[in-house]
Amino acid sequence: MIHYVFLGVAIVLECIASSMLKTTVGFTKPVPSVVCLTLYAVCFFMLSKALEGMPLSVAYATWCAVGIIITTAVSVLVYKDHLNLMTGVGIALTVAGVVLINLFGGGH
Repeated sequence: MIHYVFLGVAIVLECIASSMLKTTVGFTKPVPSVVCLTLYAVCFFMLSKALEGMPLSVAYATWCAVGIIITTAVSVLVYKDHLNLMTGVGIALTVAGVVLINLFGGGH
């Protein structure tokens, strides 16, 4: 179970780092750039800890999908990006895929 905690922390850090990318202005702003890169480094460390106890297929699919969902929500709420119907359908399919992988795949 601790491996899912590591994965959760990795996902949160990745979402924060990805959401911060706009603030780096192409990595020309030193402080946001250093914070962003540090968050990515810690994120990958936590992902590697998660992989000690779960299959890569499950961890990576979950990490990517949840990251997409959260980062999309941040882009809408913080950066006022707009979503269309197909984006919503794609996110719904992503959620369904991750649920299926976690329930039935990956050799648990």
